[in-house]
Amino acid sequence: MNPYLLSLRPKTLVAAAVPVLSAAVLVFAEQDSVPWFLVVSVFLCALCIQVATNLFNDLIDFKKGADTHQRIGPVRVTQSGLMSERQVLFVALFFSLLAVGFGVPLVLKGGWVFLLLGIAALFLAYGYTGGPFPLAYLGIGDVFVILFFGLVAVMGSYYLFTGNVSQASLVMGVQLGCLSTVLLAINNLRDSVTDKVVGKKTLAVRFGDRFVQVEIFFLIFLAYALTFYWWVTYQKSVFAVVFLSLPLAVFILRGVFFAKEKQALNKMLGFSGLFLLIFASLNWIAFLL
Repeated sequence: MNPYLLSLRPKTLVAAAVPVLSAAVLVFAEQDSVPWFLVVSVFLCALCIQVATNLFNDLIDFKKGADTHQRIGPVRVTQSGLMSERQVLFVALFFSLLAVGFGVPLVLKGGWVFLLLGIAALFLAYGYTGGPFPLAYLGIGDVFVILFFGLVAVMGSYYLFTGNVSQASLVMGVQLGCLSTVLLAINNLRDSVTDKVVGKKTLAVRFGDRFVQVEIFFLIFLAYALTFYWWVTYQKSVFAVVFLSLPLAVFILRGVFFAKEKQALNKMLGFSGLFLLIFASLNWIAFLL
């Protein structure tokens, strides 16, 4: 794969794309229309912020010694030498500027609140692993993933598209935030040994692997439990379709709890991204029906 494409970590972008598209589908189901220009702007802005976050993470983890030749996860372009530190930093800043450009219509529509949210998102793109209080190294990254990839992404998008927020957008935000956090939790579970060496105090390092395995179970359980909100407020028979994704959830949980080697979690990480997309897509089908 081309190093520049590899540096974007394409498989992770589903966590940025799904909340925006889900909010758009929810609005379309409720109003039979959606402001497509704003949808595209939010979508591209979210993708650029996610890419910038990935690149800063790639660079900073290497400089802090978290990514070494002992790494068992996917290839990282800085650690592997496929791209220089300067190249990675340049691309990260380029996508940060792109996010600013795509974010202009959001600020014009949503006002100063979205300006502050944009600044916070760009700060966290770097501050997730960098700066004086790196979230990932303090073990609070999980909370911010739920907040920004769930509540902020869905409710913020919904507000831009409609001018208000709703209980439905809150529920959807929690669901998708939980499933996005599953990706992070599996990643941290896989890297707990090497993270401990460099003082990266993820939840797996602080409380152990079993804690994170239970966390992953709870996150998936909560996402399904909240489906009963839609069951009550929308057509029951339609939202039964969401449970078609349950076998994949069980498969992921089996892999997380019974993996004999840490490297096997790479496969579960890939499936968790697919699971997020399938879970959301089944919701979309239910709404549109």
